[in-house]
Amino acid sequence: MTVVERFLGYVKTYTTSDENSGTTPSTDRQFALADRLVKELKEAGVADAARDDKCYVYGHIPATPGLEKAPAIGFIAHMDTAPDFCGENVDPRIIENYDGQDIPLGTSGRTIANKDFPHLASLKGKSLIVTDGRTLLGGDDKAGCAEIVAAAEELIKSGRPHGKVCIGFTPDEEIGRGADFFSVEKLGADFAYTVDGGPVNEVEYETFNAAKAIFEINGFNVHPGAAKDIMINAQLVAMEIDGLLPKGETPRDTSGYEGFYHLCHMEGDVEKATLYYIIRDHDSEKFELRKAIMKSAAMRMNSKYGEGTVNVTVTDQYRNMSEVIKKNFHLIENAIDVIKSQGLEPGTEPVRGGTDGSRLSFMGLPCPNLGTGTYAMHGPYEHTCIEEMETSVKIILGIIGKYAK
Repeated sequence: MTVVERFLGYVKTYTTSDENSGTTPSTDRQFALADRLVKELKEAGVADAARDDKCYVYGHIPATPGLEKAPAIGFIAHMDTAPDFCGENVDPRIIENYDGQDIPLGTSGRTIANKDFPHLASLKGKSLIVTDGRTLLGGDDKAGCAEIVAAAEELIKSGRPHGKVCIGFTPDEEIGRGADFFSVEKLGADFAYTVDGGPVNEVEYETFNAAKAIFEINGFNVHPGAAKDIMINAQLVAMEIDGLLPKGETPRDTSGYEGFYHLCHMEGDVEKATLYYIIRDHDSEKFELRKAIMKSAAMRMNSKYGEGTVNVTVTDQYRNMSEVIKKNFHLIENAIDVIKSQGLEPGTEPVRGGTDGSRLSFMGLPCPNLGTGTYAMHGPYEHTCIEEMETSVKIILGIIGKYAK
């Protein structure tokens, strides 16, 4: 089975996670893909492939004779798709020999346009997999799942020498819980790579420091005709809070290493209101300052309207894995060498987000991120390049070969 055939099967399996669920996995539907991956790993020759009761999949390929002392290298991908957009009833379409023009997505009225996605020019002449515009595709990260399984099959069939190879698939990465019940010990790797990135020439090791902030606002509702100096409109307090945050520091206004505050969701009425933010910054000192600014906003509102008007809860989510990876930089150097061997110019752009590797690196498993050939993730414009998926398989095999030496 080719990497593309695997991928087309995976994306049709509904695996969207649910951030409002208190279970692990957050949705039972993720078990279907986990069981499929176990089956395909076993068919590929990964004899001990298995799923646990939390929907984590583990498998191992023993070292070939004489290479038992080589570093054990892991490859990890996640099975869930983002709850940002519909992930059910995905209907993928292959575009062969892409002409570089805008791509209409079925009858949805949506188009993958060059003006919105300038990288399309670099994909001209290649084959793409796109959606019909009603759903996301699921390349994030079913492309990574397919590439890891395909690499495992090729490694075993080829008989090429290798050290121990460790495979892991996680649920709930898209809602920040992918590492919650991951067993570094069960994976058994000395080092690992998540296969969960964008363009296949990229290797990523700098992520955001991340936190979420939830403001709970308690208003005081009386008849508006008799509200002078009495009413506290929770909605207006919410607007004041957002107005206290630094201007020009939203996702729309920032790029590269610039951090941001992102208001993800708001709800409420005069009596009660809630603001849901995420906070992001690559720099740890600036990150701590951002969290302090959120807490200061709540204090200012309580000073103005009375104690208990605003409660804010700030919760750390993950840290910038570069702190760990820079101490194990051979992971980046070896990946770059392999990417170059494929005739590509390596890229090391900072991740404006996080991966399972962000947390796993701080759990004792240094874990940078490899590209999968997927673009425009988390929405109907998502698309994956077939040639880049095939190259990703070669890069995984090349990294395994590097550590076998």
